[in-house]
Amino acid sequence: MKVTKTALPGVLVLTPAIYRDQRGAFCETFNLRAMEQAGLPSLWPQDNFSVSSKNVLRGIHYQVHQPQGKLVRVTHGAVLDVVVDLRRSSPTFAKHIAIELTGERCEMLWIPEGFGHGFLALTDVAGFAYKVTDYYSPEGERTILWNDPELAIPWPITPEKAIVSDKDRNGVALRVADIFP
Repeated sequence: MKVTKTALPGVLVLTPAIYRDQRGAFCETFNLRAMEQAGLPSLWPQDNFSVSSKNVLRGIHYQVHQPQGKLVRVTHGAVLDVVVDLRRSSPTFAKHIAIELTGERCEMLWIPEGFGHGFLALTDVAGFAYKVTDYYSPEGERTILWNDPELAIPWPITPEKAIVSDKDRNGVALRVADIFP
């Protein structure tokens, strides 16, 4: 597995070897030994999976109580995955990265605690799987407005075409958000 650092300290792209032949392809989506060697946690109490139609935009989500590290990957299709540093004391506070993840390439993204996360489905259907380091906490869940001008995330979609939930439509601006120290 290849491990690549990103512009946000601690956020990593993990690219497994893919074995292809006339039948199709194979890749390891999780190997505890390789994850531990990359510095990732070894305890994952919850796995989640979503399916999104093209132009569905989810995020920017995070938990202030029971914060979660996330290991995310696309099972099929493609998404633009966005990570935002929400740690006030960080030199990269309010900065973001945007990476296209695809089921074809099998890459994964490690997002430590203290970061917000969202994605936009780029294909007709996109399957999105992720492991988390703590359980879902409804009382700790927070949402920052996906198109907050202060974040200036270059989403390749207009607000009129983005399909967002009420929760995401009603997210708050970063300047008033409950974030990490």
